[in-house]
Amino acid sequence: MYPKFRLRTLTLAVASVFSVTTFAYAQTTPPETVKSTEENSQDAKAKARTGDKKTEAASKDNIQKVTISGGRTDQAERRQSTAAKIIFGREELDRNGDSNLGEVLKRLPGVTVGGRPGRGGDIRMRGMGNGYTQILLNGERAPRGFSMDSLTPDQVERIEIIRGTVAEYSTQAIAGTINIVLREEYKQKDIDLKLSMGYEQGRLAPNVSLTVPGEMGSLSYALSGSVFQNRQHDDGSTFTNEKNPAGNDTLIQNQYDQTNRKTTGIHLTPRFNYKFENGDTLMVQPFLMNSRSDSNNRSDVNATLRTQDPSITTEPFALATSASHAETTFLRGFGNWQHKFEGNSKLNIKFGGGLGKMDSNSLRYQFDKDGKQIDVISDVNNTKDSSINTGGKFTMPYGEGHTLAAGWDLEMGKRSQTRISIDNGKPQFAESGDNLDANTRRLAVFAQDEFDINPQFSAYAGLRWEGIRTSSTVGGNAIENTSSVWSPVLHGVWRIPGAGKDQIRASLTQSYRAPALNDLIAVTSISNQNSFYRPDRTGNPFLKPELSKGIDLAFEHYLTRAGIISANFFVRDINNLIRRSTDPVQVLDLVDGLYKTRQISKPVNIGHATTKGIELEAKFQLQEFFPDGPAIDVRSNYSHFWSTVDDIKGPNNRLDQQPTQTANFGLDYRPAGIPLTVGGNINWTPAYEIQSSNVQINQTGIKRQVDLYGLWKFNPNLQVRLSANNLRANDYQSGSIVNSDTLDRIDYNTSKTYTTWTLRVEMKL
Repeated sequence: MYPKFRLRTLTLAVASVFSVTTFAYAQTTPPETVKSTEENSQDAKAKARTGDKKTEAASKDNIQKVTISGGRTDQAERRQSTAAKIIFGREELDRNGDSNLGEVLKRLPGVTVGGRPGRGGDIRMRGMGNGYTQILLNGERAPRGFSMDSLTPDQVERIEIIRGTVAEYSTQAIAGTINIVLREEYKQKDIDLKLSMGYEQGRLAPNVSLTVPGEMGSLSYALSGSVFQNRQHDDGSTFTNEKNPAGNDTLIQNQYDQTNRKTTGIHLTPRFNYKFENGDTLMVQPFLMNSRSDSNNRSDVNATLRTQDPSITTEPFALATSASHAETTFLRGFGNWQHKFEGNSKLNIKFGGGLGKMDSNSLRYQFDKDGKQIDVISDVNNTKDSSINTGGKFTMPYGEGHTLAAGWDLEMGKRSQTRISIDNGKPQFAESGDNLDANTRRLAVFAQDEFDINPQFSAYAGLRWEGIRTSSTVGGNAIENTSSVWSPVLHGVWRIPGAGKDQIRASLTQSYRAPALNDLIAVTSISNQNSFYRPDRTGNPFLKPELSKGIDLAFEHYLTRAGIISANFFVRDINNLIRRSTDPVQVLDLVDGLYKTRQISKPVNIGHATTKGIELEAKFQLQEFFPDGPAIDVRSNYSHFWSTVDDIKGPNNRLDQQPTQTANFGLDYRPAGIPLTVGGNINWTPAYEIQSSNVQINQTGIKRQVDLYGLWKFNPNLQVRLSANNLRANDYQSGSIVNSDTLDRIDYNTSKTYTTWTLRVEMKL
């Protein structure tokens, strides 16, 4: 289906990049007589392991906040952190002029984004989606329904990628954790104003972002916000071919889909810091997000051959038109109070809460091939979420080089959902119009010790217990699910003697993946063409959490010019793997009052899986190796993943949606004598197949995304940035193949992608 020679070509190109950097590393020895700022700070830390510097670094609040002033500071914290952590600050966030955070994340080492280029998707570390990657907002779990694509880079201070679990965070992070830290306190007095205009297929997307810092006595603040509007057009087609056991065609069909969408939104992220006379500090940061989306869709079905499948309970349509409206509002509050005791001990208390409201409605008309209306389907969905959380961490130094911390987390949430689905004036399913009320409670306690055995070896040991209880009422029936997990964690860093700043990391971790609320409890989602291939979807209250044991090994070589060459190897052993299963179920059809067989998909625990991979990164300035060369910065990373699911036959019995490999390569060039920076990035994921069950194979086509930008700095207070995302705009392909005893079916989907141009003016007032 997909050409393979391109895969081999790009694989060789990426390999050559790492061969060059490895050779350069072998030929280059950092001068021992000249130390960078980072190396000096590291030496000072090694000489005063038990002093204030060590205690101060270890006793930061739960997200270990630092002030980021450039790549060197990001790299210094990465090297000094005992647990593997990569930090990307404002320089990385601003570089390409991206309109949403998903575009930034796709370039980071080991991170992939599902779905079509330019349209976002689920964020994955190590190719593992569906909840394996923990997404945090200011160190706390992001609210349900929150999408990274709805957050603009201007609202973010930095991104922290944590490859291994740590006790003070939730260990629901089999693949790792991505912590999004919202804009922090500004030290400078300047007001930042950014005006941008996006352009895609003749459609404009304006965005205005403003940050106002200030101080009033002991109170400092940063008022940040943005407003935006986006118009998009999507165009795709699906080819379907079905055959009976004799090999005869029963269905040959093409479906063409077009969607037009308009989205407007506002984000407000003010931050307030107050310092008391006794040294206590209080931070409060509200986060408000509102977005509205209106769309209309048209689907044309051209069936050149159709033999009615007896399992399909609805008449097929030839034309369908629909209009929908959705509005989402999140209000989330973050707070942190810190008190210092004598002897460098600290107590951090965090608190917060949130409200969320998601309302959507759609009206769909379906017509047969003669233009006769056969269905009018109305769907109204109203969901409300509320949550409250608190936690704390007490940190104290003891002994020689030890920093002990212990704490707790408590989070309680409630969801209320009402869905009314009407088909030709009658309810589509038994619970249509009923309320779904769900309550969740998450309680955790943890303890950890970070210590230095000697100047070359540091270690971290932690233990976390976490329990989750979910209870709900659906259609008058009470449902409850309870689970708890112990997670021991061990990290170690060995700084190789006589090898400059080189070091080796090792981690042993235990983590888990809790079933999502919609996997446990869900209002049934009805398929208008119910069949094994397009089933209804529901939840399963008997799901158990997936449990994982993991090993990480990494080598890091730090260059003198804020560069790094690293290799990371990981293994994850997973039990109680969750996959969706489709089975026939007898249900009451409220349209005619009869019981009928419908195909229903629900998640189930199917057994054991393993995944492993290697992640390579090379980030350096070309003048590191060629002092007289041009001012070019190189950014590259390459990852290769393997996985197997025991209870599904091979080949390609991989974890769901995990690609085999992915790569990024980027350059930034600053010509001498002019205030211009130009650069670009190539993001590549090859085509791959997943054996998702014993009868179904899912296919995903090659993804190649080319981004370019140019930045002109008129003066320190004014700069203009022009960027082009997804310059090649290749079609995105996906598909599935089903081979069963009763029927064979092939679905191939082709979706168009588009280039987005963005002009941004950045001013300091």
